[in-house]
Amino acid sequence: MSELVIRLVEFQSPEYQETVALRDKILRQPLGLSFSQEELDGEGNQFHVAAFIDDRIVGCMSLLPIDEKHLKMRQVAVDHEQQGQGIGTRLVSYAEEFAIKKGFCCIELHARKVSKQFYDDLAYSTISDEFTEVGIPHYKMEKNWCS
Repeated sequence: MSELVIRLVEFQSPEYQETVALRDKILRQPLGLSFSQEELDGEGNQFHVAAFIDDRIVGCMSLLPIDEKHLKMRQVAVDHEQQGQGIGTRLVSYAEEFAIKKGFCCIELHARKVSKQFYDDLAYSTISDEFTEVGIPHYKMEKNWCS
């Protein structure tokens, strides 16, 4: 496999648009959902992260600042052909390193039930009972290195 490069992409850039397409394909279409323009317009205050192999985006996520110490990890997606190769784990590691460098000390997320074990394996704690979001079961999870 070629080298995996993970970096921030600018909101509204062509690379950002590619991450939207990947998130739509992996996360939304299987549920019969699509992004509204209003949802996408509201993403300007987030950090957008993309994983590239040979200049092709194969994974992505968004990081939403909640306050000066907390980030919410959102919309983690890896292209179907690339799943199971550690790209999701590398994306999460990038997010954690990024958070620490920027002075955040907690990342929270809403994990789909089918993805919960992935986050368990990365030492995220489950902090809620199961709940429904976008029509499917989720759990609120976090990794907190405050104090």
